[in-house]
Amino acid sequence: MAAVTRSPFVAFRRLLVSKRSGFCCLRDSRTGISNMLYTDLHRHSPIFHSFSGDVNFFFCPAVNRGPIVQFKLSDIGEGITEVTVKEWYVKEGDKVSQFDSICEVQSDKASVTITSRYDGVIKKLYYDTDTTAIVGKPLVDIETESSSEVIQEEDVVETPAMAREEHTHQEIKGHKTQATPAVRRLAMENNIKLSEVVGTGKDGRILKEDILNFLAKQTGAILPPTPFQEIQTPPQAPAAAVPVAAAAGPVRTKAAVKPPPTTPKPVFMGKDVTEPLKGFQKVMVKTMTAALKIPHFGYCDEVDLSRLVALRSELKTIADSRGVKLSYMPFFIKAASLGLLHFPILNASVDEGCQNITYKASHNIGLAMDTGQGLLVPNVKNVQLLSVFEIAQELNRLQTLGASGQLGTADLTGGTFTLSNIGSIGGTYAKPVILPPEVAIGALGKIQVLPRFDVGGQVVPAHIMKVSWSADHRIIEGATMCRFSNLWREYLENPASMVLDLK
Repeated sequence: MAAVTRSPFVAFRRLLVSKRSGFCCLRDSRTGISNMLYTDLHRHSPIFHSFSGDVNFFFCPAVNRGPIVQFKLSDIGEGITEVTVKEWYVKEGDKVSQFDSICEVQSDKASVTITSRYDGVIKKLYYDTDTTAIVGKPLVDIETESSSEVIQEEDVVETPAMAREEHTHQEIKGHKTQATPAVRRLAMENNIKLSEVVGTGKDGRILKEDILNFLAKQTGAILPPTPFQEIQTPPQAPAAAVPVAAAAGPVRTKAAVKPPPTTPKPVFMGKDVTEPLKGFQKVMVKTMTAALKIPHFGYCDEVDLSRLVALRSELKTIADSRGVKLSYMPFFIKAASLGLLHFPILNASVDEGCQNITYKASHNIGLAMDTGQGLLVPNVKNVQLLSVFEIAQELNRLQTLGASGQLGTADLTGGTFTLSNIGSIGGTYAKPVILPPEVAIGALGKIQVLPRFDVGGQVVPAHIMKVSWSADHRIIEGATMCRFSNLWREYLENPASMVLDLK
């Protein structure tokens, strides 16, 4: 240490000169002892290390840090200007790399995970949990490393072009959006958000082929958050069972005593609590307020699903072998799509002033879904191009994402027609509310085994489901809704007839 203490300027000058090699050697002219100065780029505090003999190593940090960058909250799209910070994945002082998750935010439409654009250290968090963050304003400060490429950001909200670029560094929760600049440019030129594309490259990286496949595809119910609840038909006792039991004489058995159902005890808060509406509750207020301006026309009917129940029981085993859960909903959705081909006005939308009507080419059929986050309506895209099995696959995916709160913006937007499976919870009839700018919606009741007359006049058990329709009476006549319902019912009561119209 003598050489270091007596001539610090000379020592550190040699240290800087030798930074590339990692160490320098100093010799004390008085004692003749050599000292080694070693630069450790990965340490943050000086460390003196001694070895036996006359040689000593002095470790000194030479960490190169870049500028502190304000990482702004990017434009999430859909006109969203503010979000709620739900969870931070980092804290001040944490080291992050590109594509590392920083936080989860929730907009009116979806939960989004924001990822880092830089390698560096978190220096400041601008928001607390459950507070509102503004799009275009700083989210965190990151002290970048000298090797990180720093992209200059404007102090204003991003333009649409910038928003698409920024969106490549975000991910809809659970889906990475890593891509090369060439792929990002291709996506931007075709107005595609990378968050909507599933990457097939390493670690989910989006490739050029993924963009091209996504382009090719574009041309072309209240559900519980758990797997679909199936209608279990009660087993019928054999006809011979009753007389045999009667011939054997009365048998006294002690009836099984069922414990009374437990009901949750009410929670007494002790005081009133007022809190602001956030996230999906906030958008529900906006949507339902707009829906109340629509004059609703209601129509109800019942459908005999006995043949469909038998067909689905035959196909369920095959679907299970392919790893897909087959419920009745894929049949309901496909029958609706076939009906929309004959009544395209039901697959249309109107502008806010109801001056123009747009007939939608794609059948993006939504399903009202009861989730832990509230009522969500994801939709199955391009049903007119899908088979019943492919619809079942997509429903399984949406069901899984809904149960875990990972439905993205792409899943929740773009719907053209909606079905609400209220029967999975209970009830037979409903009065569904139209989701603007759509013009029609159907509510499906539970399937019940009820007595009905067959063609021979005999009373037989039948699987009956009630359906309730609502239509925008400004552009849809009652006769149109009735004819559509009749065709939809015909497809379901005679599922073999769907084969004739499948494409």
